[in-house]
Amino acid sequence: MNATFDPHAEHAGHRTHESNQSLWLLVIAPTIWATHFLASYVTAAVYCAKFAPADGSLATVRWAIAGYTIAALIGIAVTAWFGWRRQRYGTPEDVHIDTPLVRHRFLGTATLLLSMLSTVATLYTAMTVIFLGDCS
Repeated sequence: MNATFDPHAEHAGHRTHESNQSLWLLVIAPTIWATHFLASYVTAAVYCAKFAPADGSLATVRWAIAGYTIAALIGIAVTAWFGWRRQRYGTPEDVHIDTPLVRHRFLGTATLLLSMLSTVATLYTAMTVIFLGDCS
């Protein structure tokens, strides 16, 4: 008998079964970016409209957006880590065969790629405060 012991073998089918899959992980990183985008622009708009003079400095807004950016990047990194774990789960199989494990790994890859895209989008959103000097 040439069987090898795999401690995860009994749970592998259960973990990758379709009933245990969710597409919510796929949309978390883009949602974090969209929230960062809205929070950044709403903060700048409200600050300039209500609190700052016409030529007021954006120093306070810059610090707020820096905080939003750090929080967003941490959230996106955690989402990417979950995607990476899902993508690396199991042993590589023939990707042309449709199995629950291949679909599980595909969702991980898609989550990881969307997390990378959301990271770039978040950094581009944060860069706008570098180029804006004041509220005018």
